[in-house]
Amino acid sequence: MPEQLKSRVETCFQQAEAFFKRPFQRPEVSFKLRGQKAGVAHLHENLLRFNLQLYMENREDFLKQTVAHEVAHLVAHQLFGGSIQPHGEEWQLIMRGVYELPPNRCHNYAIKRRSMTRYIYRCPCAGSEFPFSAQRHGLVRQGRRYLCRRCRQTLVFSGETRVE
Repeated sequence: MPEQLKSRVETCFQQAEAFFKRPFQRPEVSFKLRGQKAGVAHLHENLLRFNLQLYMENREDFLKQTVAHEVAHLVAHQLFGGSIQPHGEEWQLIMRGVYELPPNRCHNYAIKRRSMTRYIYRCPCAGSEFPFSAQRHGLVRQGRRYLCRRCRQTLVFSGETRVE
C-alpha cells in the first residue's frame, strides 16, 4: 500500500479539522479501482478508493489534487449531509477554502486503453463479420445463440481472433 498516499489522506483530514475546528471520521482507504477514474469517495461506507496505476503515473498531481478532491467529498458529506450536490458549492468551498486548490471535477491524466481480443463471427448469408467480446464469445460457448439481423440464421465463430 502506498504509504505516501495514505499519509496525504491523513494530512487532508487534519487540514479540514483545523479549518472547521471539529473532528472528522477517518475512512477506509482502498486501491481497488481500475479504469478511467482516479479516485472515488463512497460517502455512506466512508470509503475512499484510488486507482493505483494512475497514482504511479501521476504521483505529484495525484497526491496534491486527486486525494484532496476525494477527501473533500467525505468532509462535505460529514459536514452538510447527503442532500448536497457532489461537486456543488459546499464541496467547492472545501477545495478552495481548506485545500486552496481549484475545484476541478475531472482529472486530465493520460489513460492507456487495454487491448481487447475480438472473436470473429460470420453470418452464412453474406459472410458479414461480427467481432464479439470475450464475454459474448463465452456465452456462445455456453449455448447462447446470436442471430443475423438480416437472415435470422445463427452467427458462427470463424476461428479467427483480432486484437484491438
